[in-house]
Amino acid sequence: MTGDYDAWLMSYLKNKKTACAYLQAALDDYQTDHDREAFMLAMKDITRAQGGIGKLSSKTHLNREHLYRLLSSKGNPTLDTLTTILKKFGFRIKLAVI
Repeated sequence: MTGDYDAWLMSYLKNKKTACAYLQAALDDYQTDHDREAFMLAMKDITRAQGGIGKLSSKTHLNREHLYRLLSSKGNPTLDTLTTILKKFGFRIKLAVI
């Protein structure tokens, strides 16, 4: 079952709009419960679906090992690094009134 879900998720996250919605949901959850691990897992899932760490490293010019650390459950990227990664996914940060 896990393999089927993982394959489905990777297929689902190849689409830019659904990947953006997935990450937005993780960010919304983070703002509610401060669960950074879930947000970083969503970033990692999208990275895998969009070609993996190697491809992201090439696109961002960030070291692979650095990306592995950033996208781990304990990752805590700077705003500059986060926006660099998001831009390569075709996303940007946008604020909204709460």
